[in-house]
Amino acid sequence: MKKDLSSQIKLDRIPRRYYCPENEIEATALAREEKIDTRIFETADDGAEFIAEYFVKHINRYIDRKGKCVLALGAGASTHRVYSALIRMHKEGKVDFRNVVIFNISEFFPLNPEGPSTLARLREVFLDHIDIEDANVRTINPGVTKENMFDYCQAYEQSIQDEGGLDLALCEIGPGGSIAFNGPGSAATSQCRLVLLDEETRHGIASNYKCDGAPSTAITLGISDIADARRVVTMAWGENRASIVRKAVEEPATTNVPASLLQGHNHIKVVIDLPAAEDLTRISHPWKVTSCEWNDKLIRRAIVWLCDMTGKPILKLTNKDYNDWGLGELIALYGSAYNVNIKIFNDLQHTITGWPGGKPNADDTYRPERANPYPKRVIVFSPHPDDDVISMGGTLKRLVDQHHDVHVAYETSGNIAVGDEDMMRYFLMMDKIAPMFGFKDGYEKLSKEVHEFVNGKKAGDTDSADIREIKTMIRQAEATIACNYIGVKPQNIHFLRLPFYETGTIKKGDLSQVDVDIVKRLLEDVKPHQIFVAGDLADPHGTHKVCTDAVLAAVDELKDEEWMKDCRIWMYRGAWAEWEIDHIEMAVPISPEELRFKRNSILKHQSQMENAPFLGDDDRLFWQRAEERNRGTAKLYEGLGLASYEAIEAFVEYKPVK
Repeated sequence: MKKDLSSQIKLDRIPRRYYCPENEIEATALAREEKIDTRIFETADDGAEFIAEYFVKHINRYIDRKGKCVLALGAGASTHRVYSALIRMHKEGKVDFRNVVIFNISEFFPLNPEGPSTLARLREVFLDHIDIEDANVRTINPGVTKENMFDYCQAYEQSIQDEGGLDLALCEIGPGGSIAFNGPGSAATSQCRLVLLDEETRHGIASNYKCDGAPSTAITLGISDIADARRVVTMAWGENRASIVRKAVEEPATTNVPASLLQGHNHIKVVIDLPAAEDLTRISHPWKVTSCEWNDKLIRRAIVWLCDMTGKPILKLTNKDYNDWGLGELIALYGSAYNVNIKIFNDLQHTITGWPGGKPNADDTYRPERANPYPKRVIVFSPHPDDDVISMGGTLKRLVDQHHDVHVAYETSGNIAVGDEDMMRYFLMMDKIAPMFGFKDGYEKLSKEVHEFVNGKKAGDTDSADIREIKTMIRQAEATIACNYIGVKPQNIHFLRLPFYETGTIKKGDLSQVDVDIVKRLLEDVKPHQIFVAGDLADPHGTHKVCTDAVLAAVDELKDEEWMKDCRIWMYRGAWAEWEIDHIEMAVPISPEELRFKRNSILKHQSQMENAPFLGDDDRLFWQRAEERNRGTAKLYEGLGLASYEAIEAFVEYKPVK
């Protein structure tokens, strides 16, 4: 089973010289917008290998020079690849740690013996596998109290100075640009101290440490402590870090992005993979810093950017516009602005279709979907019972109305997203109904147990199996009502309840073959001509990615089946972000009436309206953000000079890995 196929999705072909320049002159030109030495690698494993080699080189150098090397190490998930590489190099005899002193860069407070610990994680992934002396591992004293916190933090900093200061510091760039636990608002002069962890950080802790009730506070070395290290290495992997990496590396330093405060350091490196680099100028807008290797997607991106800069639609762009904004290469390549304009205009025009399942008896040469077969068997995979309507409710309705055999598969129960208040609404109603219809005796016991549990529930308490099942029923009922409203046949609604999700807590299990086999059975039963799957892999709770990996793994195992050779896979977004226009391969217009219908479909999921958790950094409710993003995509098409629509849902085709 291939577990992580979603990480191999590559929407662009990035020329190697953009991220691995051939010489210093080219490197300087490409990085002219970057204020920190930034190293980009094709994969996270390649980046981790570079960091490990860098650390081995300097550990050995410092030991040779002064007899020891002093490190400050973080335990964030991104660092684990580096530690794996260091362990291997240690076993190969390239480095030993007997003369290395390690300071834990941060630790949770108060330290619960049953709860998460950064030192315990650091031991698990690194320290227990190397030859370091226990006396050389320094960490936050678990006996520290709020009363002696200030003195202790000063003493911890002094112990670093007593060792001659930090030689090397290693940590990841976290959400919001945090360094260690220095979140937004941390000053460049901040020192070792007690900090309050924000909700996003706490959720990440719960997920990474597979625990409930993540600590609300932690002790961390400050920005100034980390900046005092002779050499600093930070890292970030994945597309969900792309935006913050750009802010840290290219924008002016600000306390809102703590990682950016390291810009003035003489020996700092930011190491990232290509997905995390996608917003950097040399990757996203390479024409600003170098001559380009043009392809259709890059040309589309450049023209869309040029339209934005000039305020003109595509067909009004002139030779002067291209030359004034540094895109003269395209004029040289195509002969005139008109030739480029008409090419990109037609390219974008061909993405638009009101027939997402293909238009029967029509020329499909320039249509995103093929005309035949018609009608098609379609499966829409929805990670939670509402992602289908949030992300592609208009398209889903269109597929049903155009008489395709549409199936909707809800991959998880979504039960942990049902609040107790929403559940109790049903019990309060049933408390009144039960005596009326004569099932009071059998129901009364359950009602009493639920009321007592909810009234006595404390933060971090796990729902009982019965309550989880009731919350599952609520989500299933809402999804069924939404599907009925859209017109999906009752027999075509599938609740897969993938086991990885069914832990009853925020922490989830790992994707397993059992999960993949459940998806495979549905695919084999339906033998679809079209599959729709979530492509918003940067969701804050991580469930979308696991669900997508389950589908892609199942597709990979079935790709040699005859029916699979006639199946296309479309990825949707919408809940967390939208596809960039240069990636869009199918754009489905939505009328004002259809958009209201989509809103009503989303509103059928009543338990997710006011109290939905995991909203991420967007405070709007899901129907609000969906409408805004769909309207935004339509506005973008309109601004480029294409037809004006109320809203557009966008899709990108996934081609299975060979």
